[in-house]
Amino acid sequence: LKKVKSEYLHVPVVILSGHGNIAIAVAAIKQGAYDFIEKPFNIDQLLVVIRRAMETSRLRRENLALRQKDGPASEMIGQSTAFRTLISQLDKVTKSNGRVMLTGASGTGKEVAARYIHSHSDRASSPFVVVNCAAIEPDQMERVLFGQESSDKGITEGLLEQANQGVVYFDEVADMPLAAQSKILRVLVDQQFTRVGGAKKMRVDLRVISSTNRNLKQAIDAGDFREELYHRLNVVPIAVPSLEERREDIPELAAYFLEQLHEGQGLPLRTLSVDSAALMQTMVWPGNVRQLKNMIERVLILGDGQGPIECRELPGENDAPAEEGRVVLSGALATLPLREAREAFEREYLLTQINRFGGNISRTASFVGMERSALHRKLKSLGVVTSNKAGARVAHVSGEEEEER
Repeated sequence: LKKVKSEYLHVPVVILSGHGNIAIAVAAIKQGAYDFIEKPFNIDQLLVVIRRAMETSRLRRENLALRQKDGPASEMIGQSTAFRTLISQLDKVTKSNGRVMLTGASGTGKEVAARYIHSHSDRASSPFVVVNCAAIEPDQMERVLFGQESSDKGITEGLLEQANQGVVYFDEVADMPLAAQSKILRVLVDQQFTRVGGAKKMRVDLRVISSTNRNLKQAIDAGDFREELYHRLNVVPIAVPSLEERREDIPELAAYFLEQLHEGQGLPLRTLSVDSAALMQTMVWPGNVRQLKNMIERVLILGDGQGPIECRELPGENDAPAEEGRVVLSGALATLPLREAREAFEREYLLTQINRFGGNISRTASFVGMERSALHRKLKSLGVVTSNKAGARVAHVSGEEEEER
């Protein structure tokens, strides 16, 4: 029984014995046997037990497959330059086994990008297993990753075994405990490991994809991340752009979430009005795509329920003055002299519009009602410049880029 369960974990085992007793039967079940039958046995009884064992094994496999598939869809939504650059980079790595490191702020869709790589790879029919490094307790990390063997509880399969032949995705890998980092490094080198409490080497065939929203080089300098592991994982680095860098995609993403929430949760099927779509493109999104989806869900739950979503239903808009032609004046602007307030407003307004149109100055000039040359002069006077970031033209205040560096 021990031999079979160590090498063929998913095969159900039925023990037949003429020397059995309750204590032996209980010990066998604890070590992983499906059932224990004493001799002499009835053949019909044995056939019933076998059918049940096979059905239980099938259900466990299906349950595991469903858990592995549970998570964000691998569908990528967008048309912006930054998004197309990302897709181009992802497509280049789908057919290889190279390790990929996805970087970007929280909520940008790093797991969606990882699932995209998996679903378009030669391993698409094999497992995709997520290791949430931030959610697993440090003292449980090794048991969760490598599994466990014990005389009383038998064998517990770890996530690395579950991912065999497929992809293991280390979500927020910077939060992995140092002790586990050294052992994962060994797995990457040898493609084998030992279960906690076990002695046998378990071989696995894995493709590794990692993600982080932190600066791993700073974590290395602080002694929180192993440099050798960083170089093993960071074979192909891919930056996932923030929603600020792909404002053009907001209406399309919103439409996708509206349909998804209708089909998945039965919420009202609504659309965005032209004004609300434009307003959403000007909003600040620190939570990125995740924040956008949450806001759409909130509007569907609390909104009017019928027709296109209007600006007044968007968070922050309900506090606007009722009088026509009035706008909300922020506290920061209200404390400035008129000239400085006007310049601050123009700067932020034009920054928002340029980024909304993906850095396209001609489209921005057309929308704001200025000649292209006049807009260029205005931007220069306000200290607004554009530069390439994540494959797209992004507007920012002159000097900001140097400060970030």
